[in-house]
Amino acid sequence: MVNVLGVVLFALGIGISVALHEFGHLLTAKAFGMKVTRYFIGFGPKIWSFRRGETEYGLKAIPAGGFCEIVGMTALDEVPAEDAPRAFYRQKTWKRVIVLSAGSITHFILGLLIIYVAAISLGLPNQKSLPVVGEIAQCAQATQDPATGKYSACTASDPAPAKAAGLQPGDQILSVGGKATPTYLDMVNVTRVAKGPTPFVIDRNGQQLTLTVDVATVQRILDPTKPLNASNPTGPVGAIGMSPSQTISYGAVAAFGATGAFTGQLFVGVWDGLKALPTKIPALITAIGGGERDPNTPVSVVGASLIGGQAADLGLWWFFVILLANLNFFVGVFNLLPLLPLDGGHIAVNLYERVRDAVRKWRGKPAGLPVDYVKLLPLTYLLVLLGGAYTLLAITADIVNPVKLG
Repeated sequence: MVNVLGVVLFALGIGISVALHEFGHLLTAKAFGMKVTRYFIGFGPKIWSFRRGETEYGLKAIPAGGFCEIVGMTALDEVPAEDAPRAFYRQKTWKRVIVLSAGSITHFILGLLIIYVAAISLGLPNQKSLPVVGEIAQCAQATQDPATGKYSACTASDPAPAKAAGLQPGDQILSVGGKATPTYLDMVNVTRVAKGPTPFVIDRNGQQLTLTVDVATVQRILDPTKPLNASNPTGPVGAIGMSPSQTISYGAVAAFGATGAFTGQLFVGVWDGLKALPTKIPALITAIGGGERDPNTPVSVVGASLIGGQAADLGLWWFFVILLANLNFFVGVFNLLPLLPLDGGHIAVNLYERVRDAVRKWRGKPAGLPVDYVKLLPLTYLLVLLGGAYTLLAITADIVNPVKLG
């Protein structure tokens, strides 16, 4: 049930993102005095609409995008004489570029807001493996199975050092027994050789505290880097009964820096992913044929929604919202690629006209004619065909062999 709820919520989030993308076009176009005749979410038959002023707003049957219809998008469009001064192509180049960019800018703003809210609430991924306390166990389990890595169940006689010392989720362990612990692995390694009452210096909400933790001696795999095997030797090591936090939450001010840094990392990943798209086609075909689905292969909005449902089912709501933010960044960047019919393609055409006319003016020549979009139609159709085929391939893979969260 939670899985289904997650799928629905993620799909709704995508729908809201699309609506805001088109609203960005509408808002900037109206701000510059252009005439917007229609604003619709979806394609196909009209389900519902209403008119306010000169614009019709509504929903269509196929929830696969949306559109904002601005009068005179190109010089080839037929525009009534009374609307000619407000036609898109009659506006200054910088105004046209802003209107065309507004959809992607809206995605970027929305992604930033999602990341910021996550930073102050659910937290952002603990990418540096900081020794931040996640869950406090009921005990430090006495033994570990070398074949499976699983720990024994807690009993009434098992000590609970972390719980007894007052460690709390969100505490960052700065040092153990006087030794600095910059990462969780450092903290584990120092704790494994500790025994009995040991000072733990922690950071709790910006305040440093020293807690005395009575480190328990338990049986563990002596070399945790080895593959799990029943013959792995176990022996006595120190343990306190806690697990690391997958995420780190920030205060309202600190969240700005964390949001900027994490967003930068996401943008790098988005760009790398875009460059690798063509190389992922064989892996998608393999997945459709029944082969193992590579988790690094692209997913469609269908696949992203299914992953969102899995994240919700596993209680990984922080992953859910970050996936939604990342999708907004991906769509925003992809939409700015200088390819028709994407907004980036229209931006490229408008900038080309501006540069061309500036060069002609410098050479004492009049401005050139508007770019003939008809001549660009074959390339546009080819890109639409390729994009549609790729999308269909991804959707098929997401249905027959979806990416599964571990």
